[in-house]
Amino acid sequence: MAGKIQAIRFKQWLPEWDDFDFDAEQHRRKPDEHILLFSMPAVQLRALSGVYRRTRDQDGGEGLQRLHDPKRSAAIRDFVRFGHPFSSLPPSARDDVATTMRKPGWLPTAIVVNILTAKDERRGRRVANSDLVSVHDSGENRAELGLPYLDRLEQWEPADLEPFEVIDGQHRLWAFDEAFKDGSLPGDFELPVVAFTGLDVGWQAYLFWSINVSPKRINPSHAFDLFPLLRSAEWLETLSDLRIYRQARAQELTEILYTQPESPFHNRINMLGESTKTAPPGAGVTQAGWVQAITTSFLSTGSGRSANGLFAAEITPSRGPLPWSRPQQAAFLIALWSAIRRSILDSQHIWIDSLIRPNGQEPLDQIRIEAFAGSRTMLNQEQGVRGVLAVANELFFSLAQLNPDLFEFNSKIIAGTATSPEDVTVALEELSSSELMSRIHDFASGIVSFDWRSADAPGLSDDQRMLKRAFRGSSGYVALREQLFRHLSVGSKEVAQVAAEALKRLI
Repeated sequence: MAGKIQAIRFKQWLPEWDDFDFDAEQHRRKPDEHILLFSMPAVQLRALSGVYRRTRDQDGGEGLQRLHDPKRSAAIRDFVRFGHPFSSLPPSARDDVATTMRKPGWLPTAIVVNILTAKDERRGRRVANSDLVSVHDSGENRAELGLPYLDRLEQWEPADLEPFEVIDGQHRLWAFDEAFKDGSLPGDFELPVVAFTGLDVGWQAYLFWSINVSPKRINPSHAFDLFPLLRSAEWLETLSDLRIYRQARAQELTEILYTQPESPFHNRINMLGESTKTAPPGAGVTQAGWVQAITTSFLSTGSGRSANGLFAAEITPSRGPLPWSRPQQAAFLIALWSAIRRSILDSQHIWIDSLIRPNGQEPLDQIRIEAFAGSRTMLNQEQGVRGVLAVANELFFSLAQLNPDLFEFNSKIIAGTATSPEDVTVALEELSSSELMSRIHDFASGIVSFDWRSADAPGLSDDQRMLKRAFRGSSGYVALREQLFRHLSVGSKEVAQVAAEALKRLI
């Protein structure tokens, strides 16, 4: 007995398309002007669907689908059950704390299929007449599909070729294989389907390319900007070895740097990864750049060869990690960069003068900030931000080991509550009156005396420009970090002494 599915039949065709070259011999015969849209139980769609997989021989290539990757289908199956980010956690990390990260695993994106007709042939095979899916118009914008069997939970198999041919979505569909075989998937769990009818393989290849290759992927900063909508408060209470927890914390700290009025980066971070034309004025570093820089420095767990993060790793086995609340962590980063900006405004260094008076003219007072927030200073570029944070983290972590009392505060802030701007302001006031602030100023003074001009800045010699270009790329971060330690190690202050010890470990 046959089953029936109701579908929306919509026309997606322009008159000028009629003049295009259609050639049946090239597997590009003229397609139907109408497309179908319907939903179908996942178990039934899986039973009806086959894949025309890509193969090659001496005569050329056939098919268009990639080889099925069982791991990818398993990951999708886990996503459907638990949502993101719980599904991406390793089994050992799926504990009681992590259960708060579970969410519905919706799959709202349509599976794209082609309904094979009696005349369609694939590698010498056709759909058996008894297995063909019929399409009947049932009024304006409506159609009815006649299926080869009625019971959606029936363990049905085709006599020869499957009547549906998957164009896009094979891994989503194959994720239900286990549930399809053992009958554990609910019969009313449906998937949206967009279906073409009798579509030639040349057009299928074109569709596959346009769906999977042509679209531009979302940029990382845009994705991180969605974190506040995705995460729960419990994410931010836990700072484990798992990168997803640390990225959530880093994103929150980045957001505070962007929104807190006292921050030197207030309204000056490219939160959505926009182009330089549409990004906020002076926003040289993206949100993704900041998240990466904070995650790999202050929030590093110290496992393997990574540095110990001041906000994450144990200072000593007896003391454990630094007992700072999130407002205190944000306040430290704001104070650090504010001290650097203040030092630039108050200092007289050749590199600063060459940026603010490239032609020897006397600059206006407000132009001096260009050395901190302009387009030709590495302090407003990703490599500079990563360099400063990496070196600052290692130096202050060492200071915390040598003199832990510097990092002890009697704070009015209640740890574990939501981070508010008022709490960050209180934390800044508490930090500014502490002895630790003098070390922050020493660090800022040493950092600012380094030449932060970028490779395209005016006044550089050929050798200087070559050195600046060497700071680009992944190897450039390592080179810049070493140069900063060398620079900071000169002097008699405590920060210089700690930098000298860090340099010995690098060499």
